[in-house]
Amino acid sequence: MSEHEEHVEVTHTLPDSTLNLVPLAHKVALLKEEIGKVIVGQESLVEMLVVALLANGHVLIEGVPGIAKTLSVKVLAKAVSTGFSRIQFTPDLMPTDVTGTTVFNLARSEFEFKPGPLFSNLILIDEINRAPAKTQSALFEVMEERQITVDGHTYPMATPFLVLATQNPIEHEGTYRLPEAQLDRFMFKICIDYPSLDDECAILANENGRTNPKPERDVKAIISPDDLAAFRQLIQKVHIEDNLMRYIAEIVHKTRNHGALFLGASPRASICILQSAKVFAAIQGRDFVIPEDIVAVVQPVLVHRVTLTPEKELEGVQSRQIIDEIVRTVAIPR
Repeated sequence: MSEHEEHVEVTHTLPDSTLNLVPLAHKVALLKEEIGKVIVGQESLVEMLVVALLANGHVLIEGVPGIAKTLSVKVLAKAVSTGFSRIQFTPDLMPTDVTGTTVFNLARSEFEFKPGPLFSNLILIDEINRAPAKTQSALFEVMEERQITVDGHTYPMATPFLVLATQNPIEHEGTYRLPEAQLDRFMFKICIDYPSLDDECAILANENGRTNPKPERDVKAIISPDDLAAFRQLIQKVHIEDNLMRYIAEIVHKTRNHGALFLGASPRASICILQSAKVFAAIQGRDFVIPEDIVAVVQPVLVHRVTLTPEKELEGVQSRQIIDEIVRTVAIPR
């Protein structure tokens, strides 16, 4: 087969028409601009939150106190014209406190279901690792199937439905380790650090000139549920070559056979990389995925899904170092 024939064969695998991604890119730019009015110096966090929103994936945000984890989620919720609910997880929280419970209505002489705070669209769970396993288990069904079953009745969640949780990696007093099954239900784990010196100066300048003590209240709604639904359908049509899907599978497969890892990533991780890479391509204005899109989302997708061996933990090795090593060793398709 000649070079010309090879080229013709490849082009036939591409979509027949180019997707119109201009409205999506415009809305994303406006969304980031609106969030940027309040959040300074967390561009990576904001970008991955937007990607998760468009990919319909839950997010776990990890960082020390005071670096705008909760504020970022609240501002995102204001910029999306949907319902918002905040739950502060505590050691005494019960499953019915978040899912809802059945109570007896004296006026009607019958039992009726009172929905809990999970019955909303964007759910902020503050300090998710402070609730015990019994309460954590209440999130398993709703995070995976977008529904809650109480007393034999199943209640579907409204669309969109996203769980955005925060946790503090430093403080361990009164906290519980999240089970692997629950961690696997988060599309991303975003680890954020202190802002740079310049960013902190900008934060102080913003605060000094601020007249509203609650700046998130001034954030305007940019994206509607209808916009989200339309954008998600559009993103599904973003093209990805078969060799790039194999590239994703090879990266995930290597996590299961690496000597430094006790637990590798699940097939759900491969699907999350695929979905988020397509979103990443779309917000860059491309209707096709390139290897750089995959590399950009590998860390947040895999970092919470792999477990180091005890020996590597004692050596001070971090999961992200192993993931970087795996990405470097897998050949990039050309």
